[in-house]
Amino acid sequence: MSVTHNGKTYRLVMFDLDDTLAPSKTAMSDEMVGLFRELLAGSMGCIISGGQYGQFQSQVLDRLGDGVDRGNLHLMPTNGTRYVRWSGRDWETVYAEDLSDHQKAEAMRVVEAGARELGLWEEKTWGPILEDRGSQVTFSALGQSAPVDAKAAWDPDGRKKESLRAYAAERLPDLEVRSGGSTSVDITAKGIDKAYGARRLMEILGLGTDDILFFGDRLDEGGNDRPVAELGIDAVAVHGWQDTYAKLGAIVRG
Repeated sequence: MSVTHNGKTYRLVMFDLDDTLAPSKTAMSDEMVGLFRELLAGSMGCIISGGQYGQFQSQVLDRLGDGVDRGNLHLMPTNGTRYVRWSGRDWETVYAEDLSDHQKAEAMRVVEAGARELGLWEEKTWGPILEDRGSQVTFSALGQSAPVDAKAAWDPDGRKKESLRAYAAERLPDLEVRSGGSTSVDITAKGIDKAYGARRLMEILGLGTDDILFFGDRLDEGGNDRPVAELGIDAVAVHGWQDTYAKLGAIVRG
């Protein structure tokens, strides 16, 4: 089971989620659902994203429904700090690199202090700004449920996120601090990012870097998708789910 792209064969296609397979915190479109089902009928697929498992459930699993080969789908929430797969009866957690209570409390303290000091702590928000995702602490400037247009307008050039990321990284040397989605900063255990998740998945499934094709919207320097490409995995840069749909469709449907 495989797909072919530019004359090269891949056994697994890996994706970021927000702004790659679907708009941020939004369910996959009907068009993407249909294409993704076709992909999983002939190849393994993996989704690796900063979101927690609940987002994978609402954005992807609930939309795919029962008419899909779940055994070919691998889920890596919170930037690969967790790995979830289909057991034949249910979705099971294979591993979870959870932070300690002290690490989570310190991460939250530092990132909030930084946001306030830098003038990035917003008063008008949609849901909590700080979230404990077990294996990851996430700062979302406008809250977890902010509308897509508001998030797109908050930091169009990424400077706000980068200033907060740099502030937190300097004060949390024992943790990994990376820019996440359009308004978020993600904090995980040191050395654990999407590259870590990709390496673990390759070990578990017996794959090499040449077996994987990756789609992501943040492959730029400092972006949270960049570590996957730096492993030597072939990467396709996309700008929104429509771009992914067009480029993936050309591969799956020829």
